Amino acid sequence: MGRHAMSVGRIIETDADVAEGAAWLANADPRMAHALAQTGPLPLRRRADGFAQLLSAIISQQVSTASAAAIWARMQQAGLTTEPAVRAAGDEGLRAVGLSRQKIAYAQALAAADIDYAALRHAPDADVIATLVGIKGIGVWTAEIYAMFSLGRADVFAPGDLALQEAARVLYNLPDRPTPMVLRMMSKEWSPWRSVAARCLFAYYRIAKGREGIT
Repeated sequence: MGRHAMSVGRIIETDADVAEGAAWLANADPRMAHALAQTGPLPLRRRADGFAQLLSAIISQQVSTASAAAIWARMQQAGLTTEPAVRAAGDEGLRAVGLSRQKIAYAQALAAADIDYAALRHAPDADVIATLVGIKGIGVWTAEIYAMFSLGRADVFAPGDLALQEAARVLYNLPDRPTPMVLRMMSKEWSPWRSVAARCLFAYYRIAKGREGIT
């Protein structure tokens, strides 16, 4: 499957792909051009895909970055980053590395789902999202972030992300932070490079946060 595979659209694999998307956005949207002038070249932000990546995302939900990193380190040390290991560990094994009752249930649900991660690489965006949100503990935001950064999908966005909402509010001088529904509508203007728009807004958020003291 090449970068231009028909079933999945464009896949972002290199810095050049990101730069191409950024150039398109700057040409299409003056506010994006304004943001990109401040952010400079955007990061590739590609991550691995697969079970461990999604398990790590579940562990990170609703806890501090430091806490999530500590728990994930214990899980790695205990070898609890594969489906068979998580299934075999049971409640006690997962509790021992610091998982809450809810996270234990989510980890076990992910391990039991038996997802074909290789097949997801070639599935249309909507099918990827639908497959992932069908698993207990994985919401739309996690699924969209996975599609963007683990699978490299060029035209996926995560309008539920608070940083993206706040960056859009500042960049487009909106009276309020846009709701996920409003931001999803806004993001249609950035197709077919919505995930590059997300990279731009993430980068712009850090600049705006530093400038305006946004929390």
